[in-house]
Amino acid sequence: MTPFTRLDGTAAPLMDKGKPMSNVDTDMIIPKQFLKTTERTGLAKGLFYELKTRADGSEDPDFVLNRPQYAKASILIAGDNFGCGSSREHAPWALADQGITCIIAPSFADIFHNNCYKNGILPVRLPADVCDKLAAEAGGPNHVFSVDLQAQTVTTPSGEVHAFEVDPGRKSNLIAGLDEIGASLTAASAIDNFEDQRRLTTPWLEGAR
Repeated sequence: MTPFTRLDGTAAPLMDKGKPMSNVDTDMIIPKQFLKTTERTGLAKGLFYELKTRADGSEDPDFVLNRPQYAKASILIAGDNFGCGSSREHAPWALADQGITCIIAPSFADIFHNNCYKNGILPVRLPADVCDKLAAEAGGPNHVFSVDLQAQTVTTPSGEVHAFEVDPGRKSNLIAGLDEIGASLTAASAIDNFEDQRRLTTPWLEGAR
């Protein structure tokens, strides 16, 4: 997993009727027809498919990620309850495959929130009124925001700084580029020593040979 320390990138505002879009569920993020693979690559084509594609299969030029200025966005700004719905891990896979490694929203569905950390994506919770301001600024001529995980801040193009909270353990793992398995393997020597000692003190647990 790629370490996340500081991200300076284009922020794309995912909007609905002039406000950051709320209740974006995982089927909206990646529809069910794209879930046939267990690979984490190639899923960007299905990301927000029903939002970015017209009925005839052509791209909708009005969808934010289809606009040239947001085509390489690495930050997404949305509304409440982002990632609700089914617990498909393909949702963060598709976002990561698109190049989005940070999502800013007032709240996230719990399972999606957890899956983000497992896939190198930083979910940032900020108040709804702040997200409204960020989305408005991202819709302006300058779209480059800075997200500093070490300092736990989001800096807008105009220089406004907004602090966010993050679990210390998850922060440490993201900075080191570790998922849960990788974090466990940092203690591999201690685990091996424990297993060796256990074999000596409780050999009957090894079972018949």
